[in-house]
Amino acid sequence: MNPPIPHGGNIRLLASKAGCSEEDLIDFSASINPSGPPLGLRVAINRTINKVVHYPDRECKELTSAITSFYGCNSENIIVGNGSTELLYALPRVLSCCRAIIPVPSYCDYAAAFAMERVPVEPVYLTAENEFLFDIERSIKDLTGGEAVIFGQPNNPTCRLVDRDAIVRAAKKAPSTYFVVDESFADFVNGYASLISEELPNVIVLKSLTKFYAIPGIRLGFVHAAEPVISALRDILPAWSVNVFAQAAGIECLSDNQYAARVRKMICRDRKRQYRRLSAIGGLKVFDSCANFFLLRINREGMDAHAIGNELLKYHIAIRVCDSFEGLDKTYARIAVRNDADNRLLAFHLDKILNNRPVRLTRKKTGAALMFQGTSSNAGKSVLTAAMCRVMVQDGIRVAPFKAQNISLNSYVTDDGGEMGRAQALQAQACRIAPDTRMNPILLKPDSKTGSQVIVNGRPIGSMPVTQYVKYKSSAFDIVKQSYDSLARQFDAIVLEGAGSPAEVNLKNHDIVNMKMASYAESPVVLVGDIDRGGVFASFIGTMETFESWEQELVAGFIVNRFRGDVSQLNSAFDYTKRHTGKPVLGVLPYIVNLGLPEEDSVAFKCEESQFGNRNEQCEVTIGIIDLPHISNFTDFDPLRLEPDVELRIIRECNQLNKLDAVIIPGSKNVPADMAFLRNNQIAGRLIELVRHSATAEIVGICGGFQMLGNLISDPHGIESGDGDCKGLGLLDICTILGPDKILQRTEAIHTLSGHVVNGYEIHHGRTTMNAGEVLFTSKKNDPVGIGTSDHRIWGTYLHGVFDCDTFRRWFVDRLRSKKGLLPLGKVVSCYDIEPALDRLADIFREAIDVKNLYRLMGL
Repeated sequence: MNPPIPHGGNIRLLASKAGCSEEDLIDFSASINPSGPPLGLRVAINRTINKVVHYPDRECKELTSAITSFYGCNSENIIVGNGSTELLYALPRVLSCCRAIIPVPSYCDYAAAFAMERVPVEPVYLTAENEFLFDIERSIKDLTGGEAVIFGQPNNPTCRLVDRDAIVRAAKKAPSTYFVVDESFADFVNGYASLISEELPNVIVLKSLTKFYAIPGIRLGFVHAAEPVISALRDILPAWSVNVFAQAAGIECLSDNQYAARVRKMICRDRKRQYRRLSAIGGLKVFDSCANFFLLRINREGMDAHAIGNELLKYHIAIRVCDSFEGLDKTYARIAVRNDADNRLLAFHLDKILNNRPVRLTRKKTGAALMFQGTSSNAGKSVLTAAMCRVMVQDGIRVAPFKAQNISLNSYVTDDGGEMGRAQALQAQACRIAPDTRMNPILLKPDSKTGSQVIVNGRPIGSMPVTQYVKYKSSAFDIVKQSYDSLARQFDAIVLEGAGSPAEVNLKNHDIVNMKMASYAESPVVLVGDIDRGGVFASFIGTMETFESWEQELVAGFIVNRFRGDVSQLNSAFDYTKRHTGKPVLGVLPYIVNLGLPEEDSVAFKCEESQFGNRNEQCEVTIGIIDLPHISNFTDFDPLRLEPDVELRIIRECNQLNKLDAVIIPGSKNVPADMAFLRNNQIAGRLIELVRHSATAEIVGICGGFQMLGNLISDPHGIESGDGDCKGLGLLDICTILGPDKILQRTEAIHTLSGHVVNGYEIHHGRTTMNAGEVLFTSKKNDPVGIGTSDHRIWGTYLHGVFDCDTFRRWFVDRLRSKKGLLPLGKVVSCYDIEPALDRLADIFREAIDVKNLYRLMGL
């Protein structure tokens, strides 16, 4: 019995030699597409599960039809096999060759297949001096007929192509000789045209789908040949050797043209990069390549590929030593082209080993990172990011938050006048550092159903409809990467947050915030799901099902959020999820009541019932918050929730404006549209009636709400609307013009009526002038930032965060109490300080999650 032929890709043996798990081994020994199978493969196999109760189609008719459509050939010239190797070993049995002519070095099974049928094998030795080029026309001069010439196109392990026209000429000159052309790696070659299209009767094309489509575990290949050869193969091949999964996989792979184009582009790019890296290493000869692998020769005295390979295994890196290839010795090795991070790591260690470089390098190009993504919006990823940030700070780690792109009307202004997502500002506070626009380089503020104002590095660059922004995203991602790299150089670790759900399949092609960002940051991903909504384990499994292989590899596990009950009751669900995904549940966070942290965006606010915050017998003051369609910075009212004597109500209909002590019109990203909403819902008219018939109720407007209280909002530049002028409520004698320049600044102001100093921030395009009334808020520069009526019942301000000031907030509530004939409390009874809430959150996080395990995932 012949000993087994050594091949690359024996991952179990290699991992054992490396002393690591199979998952931790970086395998360069097998030349498989590093991006993994097409996304649709998983779906195709899932659809096929019900077919396992039946025998597969012996003739593979649907798959054969897909092949003929793809290559433009006839079905009688195609036979499908359980991998190209099965077909390779069957060919000598039907060709009746007198000898096999094989250029070497080449795939070892060529010779083995013919030798098994006792066909004499004549090697044609290719030389390194000639770059291992095979001159096929020269090799056929002595042919007499009945031979088989077999070679790879491109050849393995040399990755050299034979001139296509020369193959055609040779086949025509020697019509009684078979030319077996192995195109297993041809799909990686840009612009390659298969010889199938030539339809020459003596040319047999052997195709493998396993390399290019990354399905070696499925095994699938086919042969294109003249009908008599195909018929003879069909007679000797075992029945049903191509199972239902393989047939479904083949159909799916051949249908995904976008995948093929993307892979070729990626491989071409990474191959060129790796060639430059390897060519710069002393003691190493790199042979040029047209596919997804390189042939290397060790030119360092006292070293060979075996020694290099053994050293690399210490770093959990495997290569293919090539002394088992006829024509090569132990100085040769073959390496695959993998992803860029792995390629860089291999080049580094080769240089280190060959040239005794003492420098230490990890796989990561930046500092430690961890990313939280959610199975949906409002799953809790923002809160978990803040929790992890505070935990790491408590453990002495310099950490910063990062979210590549945030879609939110809830923004924050930094000390230098930059605008960013308020959630990242909160996360920065959790890190005990100043908010920085690098933490949220792209902020989208929706201003219509199909468009948003785009904020880049804290500054608005204009409004874009969705289609325009999608085109802009490639440029946006370059900006995102620069911001991330800058932060990563400054801090020990970065905690990243995704957006929405990474499973939004319609958005994945132009993703810059979820898996694409995780890949760039080389960050493990933790998927967060909200069990309070129900279906959390289905959402974990379903999200994983939408991922490509490289995305699945990034996922470290899952966190169940907002659980009420005994965690042990979830154990069976944990096991089920791990069986389906291979990923563990890393922890369960409880449902936290009254956490005391502001929400990231209006999703939670929109889901609130009409009452939120306090609602008990102590609530003697009732304040209504109008829920505008384009509400922005709704967290302005979070401090009012803390007041024990205040009940907040969300106003969505005009009949809800009864028995209120105050009504607040919040900020808006589209004042004209929201003004139309107030009118159409009759809320505008009811507010005017409220002012006329109630002697005590106050009407307050903040930012956009402040503008709505006036007589007119003009938008000559079409910033928020294309309609020009918009009439306001006419409750304040003011007019506003929206200018092209956006005011972004932190502001300290004095409330003239109470004397209290308030701190907040301004985010607006409006320039407001007062015709009559009273200035109620004055900035340090003596600019008016708030105006009211002389009786102070109606007032507005541009200051976001005006109620954050404990003393002013209590003054405002006590004023409402006095109007009702209630005694004012006269002192601050609640403090708006989120520091205790952040520390409490960190404590809950530590109790629920194995933080050391997360640190291990981050490499800390």
